[in-house]
Amino acid sequence: MNKVKFGPSGNSELFYQLGYKSSVEAPAWLRSLGLSAYEYSFGRGYNMSQEKAIEIGKEACANEIEISVHAPYYINFANESEEMVEKSYNYVLTGLKMLRAMGGKHLVFHASSQGKLPRERALELTRERLKILAKKVYESGYSDMMLCPETMGKPLQIGTFKEIVDLCTVDKIFVPTFDFGHIYSLSLGKFGSYEDYVEVFSYALEKLGERARFCHIHFSQIEYGQKGEVRHLNFGNGKFGPAFEPMLKAISDLGLFPTVICESHSNMATDALEMKQFFEKI
Repeated sequence: MNKVKFGPSGNSELFYQLGYKSSVEAPAWLRSLGLSAYEYSFGRGYNMSQEKAIEIGKEACANEIEISVHAPYYINFANESEEMVEKSYNYVLTGLKMLRAMGGKHLVFHASSQGKLPRERALELTRERLKILAKKVYESGYSDMMLCPETMGKPLQIGTFKEIVDLCTVDKIFVPTFDFGHIYSLSLGKFGSYEDYVEVFSYALEKLGERARFCHIHFSQIEYGQKGEVRHLNFGNGKFGPAFEPMLKAISDLGLFPTVICESHSNMATDALEMKQFFEKI
C-alpha cells in the first residue's frame, strides 16, 4: 500500500544519548518511534564496507525501514573537465552499489554547480551528462533504482525546483528530491506558503506525471543570508522557516506519496516524528 514515509537523515543526538553506537542499530530504534525511513549520507565519501552496508540493510528490512542514500557532495556534472565528470559518474555508480547492499531504492545527489560558466551552458552540460549517466546506470544493472537530483540552496548551484524537475525529464529513472529548506533559503525566506508548495508539486506532476507522486523530500528549517543557505536548524528555532504544516497539507491534498527525510541540525528523528504526527492528524 502506498503511504507517506517519514524518517531522519543520519543519527540524532538522542540516538547516542540513549547509548546506541552504530547505524546498524538505527532501524530498530526508528521503528520503535513509529518512523519508517532512514537516509544514510556518504556526503564526504564512501567510508563503509559492503559488509556493514548489508548488515544495515538486513536491519532495515527486518524493521520495515525504507533506506535511501546521499551520494558525495562533490559530484558536478557541469565540470568542464571530462576527467572530473568521469569521477562523478563513478561516485553515483558506487552509491548505487551501496544502496543495493542496503536494500534501498533512492540515491540523492547534487547535480552540478555553475562555476564560471553561463547558467544555460551549465544546465546544458548537466543535461548531456545525465543522459550519459542514465546509460551507465542501465548498463550496470541498476535500472530498478531511482536517481534523485536535489534542489539546492545557493545561487551558483544548479538546483531551482524547475531546473531539477526539467532535468528529471531526461529518463524515467530520475525523480526529484525537493529540499524545501534549500528552496526557502534560496528565496531569502519568501517561500513557505501552502500555495508555494502546491506550485512546486504541480509543476512536477505536469512535467513528470505519476512518478512525481513518489518524489523524495528533504525538510529542515534553515538559516539563510544574502548568499543563500547558511546552516540547518532544529524545529522551533524561533526565527527561520519554512513551516512544514503547509507542505504536508499540500501532500495530502494532491495525493502524493513521498519519502520525507528530516535534516534538522541535531533533532532529526524527533522532528521527523513531529511531522509524521501532524500528517496523521490531517
